[in-house]
Amino acid sequence: MTTTESNQEVLEEIRSLLQGGLETEAFPRADTHDAVMAVISRLRVAGDDLKAKLVIGGFTPHPVEHGGIEQPCETCMYYLVHRRFCELPELSVPVEPEWSCRLWRI
Repeated sequence: MTTTESNQEVLEEIRSLLQGGLETEAFPRADTHDAVMAVISRLRVAGDDLKAKLVIGGFTPHPVEHGGIEQPCETCMYYLVHRRFCELPELSVPVEPEWSCRLWRI
């Protein structure tokens, strides 16, 4: 299986979980250094547990507006446009451009 095929399978699993009503910690947003580090610490403990990553990361299947700014994955500094992928090491998952997580950064 190629990386692209594997990413597509994971993307479908994430989409299914989010559309299936998985409750995630979308708020509070991690908009301070301490808050970011607290979320990252929890993500490190979660390891490769995809569902835990989604919950702790606060993923949503739609953009979230916070502080007057819409925060979709596609405008985040961790988003790899051509791969549709979040390169934040603690997440490292394929994502759709319109999704969001609480670790969004400009």
